[in-house]
Amino acid sequence: MPDVDLDDLRARHAEPHRHHHTGEHVSEVLAEVARLLPDEPGADPEAVALAAWFHDAVYDVHSGPGASEEASAVLASSEVRRVGGADALADEVARLVRLTAGHAVDPDDRSGAVLVDADLWILSAPPARYDRYVAAVRAEYAHVPDDAWRTGRGQVLDRFLAAAEAGELYTAGPEDDRADRRARAIENLRREATALRGPAGGS
Repeated sequence: MPDVDLDDLRARHAEPHRHHHTGEHVSEVLAEVARLLPDEPGADPEAVALAAWFHDAVYDVHSGPGASEEASAVLASSEVRRVGGADALADEVARLVRLTAGHAVDPDDRSGAVLVDADLWILSAPPARYDRYVAAVRAEYAHVPDDAWRTGRGQVLDRFLAAAEAGELYTAGPEDDRADRRARAIENLRREATALRGPAGGS
């Protein structure tokens, strides 16, 4: 892997406005990437690892949809080139980072499947870890009023639930492993949705 400035990336992930998109999240994504790669020989381990490091390097909750991912992709491309990485690698890392905006991956894109699955690992996390993630994301959007939060977050949950129930969430690794992750994600997402839409909106 090119000798990118990991200290700068760690500092970015320690910014005070971050609660979920932190170094812990990057570590979890990297761990899931490492777990999935042996079953995905078509993926590019170097590009995926770099994309995992850079995918939330820029994180601004006040920017428009996809803006932080785009800025992170530009930073990744520039940094990989700065340290002597090949243009093709820089372009691939940037492409992978951009995928984390919408999490849509073509069936033959094995690098994309690994990165996106790893980024969304948190949806299938143990319940206590998932609940901590939910609280952290709400903290990042503390400026959003409760009613607007319930509406927006509810739409996100509906989208992920539909994907999980259709077998479209998690597309890397063996099918039995994918199915297990989907089942855990469905349980977490349904539990959050119930709390979110309860009489007091959940807490």
